Amino acid sequence: MPVDPVTLEILKNHTRAAAESMAFTLYRTAHSTFVKETEDFTTGLTTPAGETFATPTELGATWFVGLNYGRVIEMIDDYRPGDIALTNDPYSGFVCTHTPDMHIWKPIFHEDEIVAFSVGHVHNTDVGGAVPASLSRTLSEIHQEGIRIPPAKILVEGELNRQVLDLFLTNVRAPDQNWGDLKAQIAACNTGERKVREMIERFGVDVFREGVADLLDYAEAQARAIVRNLPDGTYPFADYMDEDSVDGWPCRLALTLVIDGDELVFDFTGSDPQLESSLNMPTGGDERHTLLMVGMTYVLYSLDPSLYLNSGVGRVCRCILPSGTIVNPVFPAAVGMRTLSCSRLQGLILGAFAPAAPERLAGSPGSGGPIMNVNTTDNRTGRRIMAAINPMTGGAGGRAGEDGQDGSGANQGFLKNTPVEINEAEAGIKVLRYGLSPDSAGPGLHRGGMATEMRFQAFSPNTRVTARNRDRTRFTGWGIAGGRAGASSRFIKNPGTNREVDLGNTDILTIGPGDVIHVTCGGAGGWGDPLERDPDAVLLDWRRGWVTTGHARDAYGVVIAQGAVDGPATRALRAARANGTDNRFYDVGDECRAFEAVWTDANYAALTECLARLPVHWRFYAKHRIFAALEPLSPDDRRGDGSDVRQAFAALCAEFPELSDAGGAAAA
Repeated sequence: MPVDPVTLEILKNHTRAAAESMAFTLYRTAHSTFVKETEDFTTGLTTPAGETFATPTELGATWFVGLNYGRVIEMIDDYRPGDIALTNDPYSGFVCTHTPDMHIWKPIFHEDEIVAFSVGHVHNTDVGGAVPASLSRTLSEIHQEGIRIPPAKILVEGELNRQVLDLFLTNVRAPDQNWGDLKAQIAACNTGERKVREMIERFGVDVFREGVADLLDYAEAQARAIVRNLPDGTYPFADYMDEDSVDGWPCRLALTLVIDGDELVFDFTGSDPQLESSLNMPTGGDERHTLLMVGMTYVLYSLDPSLYLNSGVGRVCRCILPSGTIVNPVFPAAVGMRTLSCSRLQGLILGAFAPAAPERLAGSPGSGGPIMNVNTTDNRTGRRIMAAINPMTGGAGGRAGEDGQDGSGANQGFLKNTPVEINEAEAGIKVLRYGLSPDSAGPGLHRGGMATEMRFQAFSPNTRVTARNRDRTRFTGWGIAGGRAGASSRFIKNPGTNREVDLGNTDILTIGPGDVIHVTCGGAGGWGDPLERDPDAVLLDWRRGWVTTGHARDAYGVVIAQGAVDGPATRALRAARANGTDNRFYDVGDECRAFEAVWTDANYAALTECLARLPVHWRFYAKHRIFAALEPLSPDDRRGDGSDVRQAFAALCAEFPELSDAGGAAAA
């Protein structure tokens, strides 16, 4: 029997408070900077079947609202009071999504019955593998990305499983940090268990059990009500990562969003084949995998902030995930840099929804900035340092009523910056600048949020810098409803000197004493015509140092002279430009427009059709061969209707007869 509404509301608050208490326990007892400062962790409570029914909103990552632990729960044969299990293997149950994420779960018993699990994860700064911090786009298979522990018990009836712990700590670069963070996770799970027992004591086990089911149904009903208020239709959108591998071709993520009544379909057909780099997203083909639901949750929560966040929200959506693609790779594809892909995926989903609610949604989030790690030596003590120094983030996109949030926002808002003092004390570097990047925001009636930038200097030889998630040096964050794209990101070694090097999307390098690194993430997209922006708002940004005089003129048509807006010159300039306004809904930036002039929707449709006929291990290679075949064609010779792609594919099949059976029909 359903729990009465008043009791359910009280129970809802108790469950959320329990998840918050777990988060505070972990936050206050963790050891690594990446957990205790950046807050890349989660806590929560799940049903016995693994559905998350309570998550915190004040602390931690916001990606795992709908995470289902069911698969890994089932991979442990037997549970007893005091047990805690863990795994960090992305291919064991598809709960972990890259190796640094250590997920743990603890059964909570009432008498002899499991009534819930307390769960959570932390992102370990390092779990071994080929590179410090374990992650780089240069890695091509999961075996290079650090130790993988399939689901196993770390506590057996309250006793530490030393064999599993020693195996883990022997294979990592900072074992004291990892062990400290794991103990914090265990403490958080114990907090969750205690809070569930308190709820059962107050409400009774039957009300608790039924109330949890009702909370999942409640979130589902809320989500369906939001979707029903959106116009039915089919909304296609595509976005790109700069490279599909080291010095590779662009990587495409494609989505066809279908809104039908109170249901959603995400069809990812047309997304690139799985990559020979670590940008793949391990979903296991789960049509409601949490990585795929994050962007949807952001959209629905933006439309109605009263939405209760749990696994019930995901029930309104199902995904179509072609096997062997970037959104559903097969073993042993590397997945460590899935953070970058997921960030782009979340923006992709925001972009697909934008035409359905342009007055309520925003331009592209800023992205392309890295999560920075330093592996160096303390010159005073000789101690080796392995530390996270900052997540570099962009702001939120501009929206109908306001500018985007600067420096941090949208899908990156949960990543907290590390104070300069902590970086200098714990990471063995000197921070020369940390702030907002001028002219980075996408212009608009309401501009996008500005990007952050940082300069820091190394003191020791052989200092290794890992800058994972570097992107947006080429394909910038899009604007909507007349707004313009944000600025590109930058990664420079020794800027302003005769030793300056543009590092592009490099994500791991070695520097020496005195070397300086300058990193800037991309800016967020704007909303609305920038020629309609209030000149005084442009002037205010100019006075703050956020917009230069030239950018104010070029992007906004605002002439600033002697510290003030020149009204007549501004009106004349804007009037001269008014007829040249681009009326397309999306502004994807110059690079993307040039790329899509060659790689049209028809060409990509043909590519998708051809590659799907090949074995998975041939697809990435075939994509590159086809791209290389089309590159030298002159604009006059490019047809853009898919025939060029099919011709290149037919030539490939002729070169490799073993592909003829697979490729013959597509080539015909």
